[in-house]
Amino acid sequence: MPSCFTRGDLARLQQSRAYDWLMRLPMLGWASLLAMASIGDLVRFVGKADPAVPVAVYAIDIAMRLSTIAFLILLMTTVVLRARPTGKARGVEPRVSAVIGTCLISAIVFFPRRELSFAAEIVSTLLILTGNALAVLALGRLGRSFSVMAEARRLVTSGAYRIIRHPLYLAEMTAVIGVLMQFLSCWTALLFAALVAVQFRRMRNEEVVLTEVFPEYMAYKQRTARLIPGIY
Repeated sequence: MPSCFTRGDLARLQQSRAYDWLMRLPMLGWASLLAMASIGDLVRFVGKADPAVPVAVYAIDIAMRLSTIAFLILLMTTVVLRARPTGKARGVEPRVSAVIGTCLISAIVFFPRRELSFAAEIVSTLLILTGNALAVLALGRLGRSFSVMAEARRLVTSGAYRIIRHPLYLAEMTAVIGVLMQFLSCWTALLFAALVAVQFRRMRNEEVVLTEVFPEYMAYKQRTARLIPGIY
């Protein structure tokens, strides 16, 4: 008995506007939940302010939390407004890597929190603040080209992308290191190592798609570093 749903039908479905919007919903829902949780956390933090904490430290902590909220709101906005892709990675692995890379670090909150010294707490907070701020700048530059999956929309080579090819990943890793300090253990270190491995895979998948879609990407790739100028 012939199949009623062929590969051609599947390909047409994946190219449809309805499918494109359906694929936005998981990230939109995920970012919305995280944003609401972050806002609630900020309200609780302000409500339980310790007068013994120096004002400067208190201000840095609030700025860090606000930067997280700003990033998540911007993320939701770009997901809604992003353009339809002109190219996508083939196969299951790029999609699995994208989902794992996006969600894996959230598991860290299920581990016990460490008691940090005052100095270590400041370093952790500053790393998170710096990573979030850089992420906002990179995401703002990407605009409608942002994607969780390995997809091509528009080649962005300005701003931080003029120097490195993956500033959003660098920003994320900076913030994650700050979070890791607060939950550091053998298990969370392994979790972080797994996350780094997956993120490098995502970078490769994205570069493959961009190379296929944009002929000028090879020249851009040759004059920029992947993550750290002059090193890698």
